[in-house]
Amino acid sequence: MTTRRTFLSGAATIGALSVAGWPKTARAAEVLTAVSYLPPSYADLAYGSQGFVDRVNEAQDGPVSIDYHDSARLVSADEQLPALRSGTVDFMFHTTSYITRSLPILGVLGLPGVVGPLYENPDRLRRDGPLFALIQAELAKQGLTCLSLGGGIMEPEYVWSIESAPITSLADIEGKKVRLVSFEASAALEHFGAAPVRVPSSELYIALERGTVDAAVANISTINGRSVQEQVKYAYRLPVTGFAIGAFMTTQRWESLPEEARAALTEAAEWFDADSARVANEDYFEGQYWPAFREAGIEIVDPTPDELAEFDAINADVREIWLKEVGAEIGQQAIDLALGQEA
Repeated sequence: MTTRRTFLSGAATIGALSVAGWPKTARAAEVLTAVSYLPPSYADLAYGSQGFVDRVNEAQDGPVSIDYHDSARLVSADEQLPALRSGTVDFMFHTTSYITRSLPILGVLGLPGVVGPLYENPDRLRRDGPLFALIQAELAKQGLTCLSLGGGIMEPEYVWSIESAPITSLADIEGKKVRLVSFEASAALEHFGAAPVRVPSSELYIALERGTVDAAVANISTINGRSVQEQVKYAYRLPVTGFAIGAFMTTQRWESLPEEARAALTEAAEWFDADSARVANEDYFEGQYWPAFREAGIEIVDPTPDELAEFDAINADVREIWLKEVGAEIGQQAIDLALGQEA
């Protein structure tokens, strides 16, 4: 029969043996529910987010693990930010162009006249730089923490047009029906006479095939991922807008994590910062897609310096609208840093 005395004696013995070297039960790892709307078939854009998750989950006896739901299987792209804020999910990977209306500071990454220089100088968006610090400080005001913006923006969104309605200059935009998604891109091309048509990427191939639109402003990943290169003849590489892929948590959830869990996520974020945008831009886009498109007969036209200057000048009002949204002082600091100037 177990008495109080024998129970306490046994408990003391177990305690002593534990101190002496018996194995202890390991502390359960923190489990984060994470989401992305990108499917694995977008290997270029999904490379960074999947790599981040793998680095966290493959750490043996790691202090944190990620229950990852890609392809909008848990929440849609538009639902991700509300789900993060409500605590339905703990972590999200998101393209910044989707959430600039809710998080205006991220709009600097898509401003006409800014995306070209920012793309050409990815170090300006690294997580240890002043531009990232400024963006992080503005997000903190909304209770959000960004672990990384992928170390740079993806290659800008260019103008892709069909053979019967070529766009190879700014003048050619006049009167064309152009698939546009973001506010920044729509406002930019409306200045040159475009008729914006909102078409989701899943319907873009058919829209071009049927003549619903004459052209599309899109990242090369969308063109390749949706086989749109089969419908377009011209690629006018005007840097209309752009985006980064970021890793986000609420500040409250981030700060609730044990120190070792935050350290593990920070280590994965540093890898994400070094490799996400770089691998997509260099290995996939420049290394694979552009050579294949050239071989397929797509005519690639780069804007002249005069056209770039005209595009930048005419779209000054787009930047002014954005400056009013975020505040003139903060906004101008962000633009200056993105352009490599002293803030």
